Amino acid sequence: MTALADPERQLALSHAPAALREPLSLLWQLDERLGAIVAAAREPAIGAMRLLWWRDALIRLDDPAAIVPAEPLLAAIAEQLLPAGLSGAALAELEEGWAALLDDAEPREDAILHHGAWRGGRLFVLSAKLLGAESDDIVTGGEGWALADLSHRLSFAEGRAFARRTAREKLAAIMPGRWPGPLGMLILLAKRDAAMPAAKQRRQGSPARLARSLVYYIFGR
Repeated sequence: MTALADPERQLALSHAPAALREPLSLLWQLDERLGAIVAAAREPAIGAMRLLWWRDALIRLDDPAAIVPAEPLLAAIAEQLLPAGLSGAALAELEEGWAALLDDAEPREDAILHHGAWRGGRLFVLSAKLLGAESDDIVTGGEGWALADLSHRLSFAEGRAFARRTAREKLAAIMPGRWPGPLGMLILLAKRDAAMPAAKQRRQGSPARLARSLVYYIFGR
């Protein structure tokens, strides 16, 4: 199984049943791949074209007659995520969340909210489906997680403050212990990220954060 770039999400996989770790990892690797395209985009138009390639390629996976491009991650998605009940069209919706960040050098509040809904909300729904779990607040929790994460990616203070404040509002009533282990751990860390002052940046994968994650892994809280 290819390791995720995010050490905290990699650790979160250990909360999932062994048989579900590879499919969940592939879903999160897709999210990371789309995010990497946005992060590397010096020309928004080129970044948008690369995202659109992924969107179209994922949608085509739903056509049994389609030939899967020679892209290892895409081939693995076709082999494992589609049989698990995730459609290519549903996976393609993640692209819209990341594409929203390319419209302006400093994304407006509506673009930040769109990212939260189409990246985080969709990603958590798909993750919960793989894990066989349901929750009325899964979309809200996913939005809060994505906004907390984005608040540590944005380079301008106003955007960071808005994303972090909105994340706190969405995550306020979310109880990590009620959720499947992998998602509960992400929510636990997202609450910490959202609670930080806007000027402070997290140290992702730091010993303190990983230790807190380990406590959650052992005790579920």
